[in-house]
Amino acid sequence: MKEILADVERWREKGEKVAIATVVATRRSAPRPVGAKLAVSESGELAGSVSGGCVEGDVFEHACEVLRSGQPKLLSYGIEDEEAWNVGLPCGGEIDVFVEPLDGE
Repeated sequence: MKEILADVERWREKGEKVAIATVVATRRSAPRPVGAKLAVSESGELAGSVSGGCVEGDVFEHACEVLRSGQPKLLSYGIEDEEAWNVGLPCGGEIDVFVEPLDGE
């Protein structure tokens, strides 16, 4: 949370809504550990990381939807290790990411 806190505080001071995506489970190899966070501001700024780049774009899109709807989402991503290597990714594995609006908005 420390890595995103300053950005989240700055966005909130400007009156922006913020969504927080958190890695809540991993299976096999995963680029980021449980607890890794990505914050998304209402204006589209990002802070932190949940995947080291592999699924960040999709999580961003879902975070924008969560900001519009106010409804949290649980997302699941996965790829087999062999397939990951074939397409140039450093690891396969699976991650679950919970995306929620930040309270107090």
